Amino acid sequence: MNDALRLEVITPDNVGAACKIKVAPDQEAFVAPVVESLAEAYASYATAWPRLVYAGDEPVAFVMGGFDPNAEIEFFRCGIWRLNVAAEHQGKGYGRFATEAVFEEARRRGGNRATVLWKPGEKGPEGFYRKIGFKPTGEEFYGQLVGAIDL
Repeated sequence: MNDALRLEVITPDNVGAACKIKVAPDQEAFVAPVVESLAEAYASYATAWPRLVYAGDEPVAFVMGGFDPNAEIEFFRCGIWRLNVAAEHQGKGYGRFATEAVFEEARRRGGNRATVLWKPGEKGPEGFYRKIGFKPTGEEFYGQLVGAIDL
């Protein structure tokens, strides 16, 4: 199935599909809805990298990377700002595909380290990010833990 996975830029043609991606109800406290992420991407158009993940013709996940080599805060220079995998599509490798796509874009831009922030909690994404290879840095930002991975 992974050979059928692809990333698409968010456009007027697929923005509605992107906004329909919903995580499981018990995960909603850990990630902003896609519509909020797209508003943030619009406001941060120079640094945000929002993409829709498709499995065949079906949108299954949303990922937003952030690339700002001049950011004052180091962990905002290169990393994953958001990852939403539709509840019915979790556990199929789509999240890993999305994170790897951000890593590829980071490398293309000359990055050698990526970061992610997560809210700690039983249904939160920490286990997923650690499985991918992110390691906690010991830093915290507004109640979120900072993780980093060498690329």
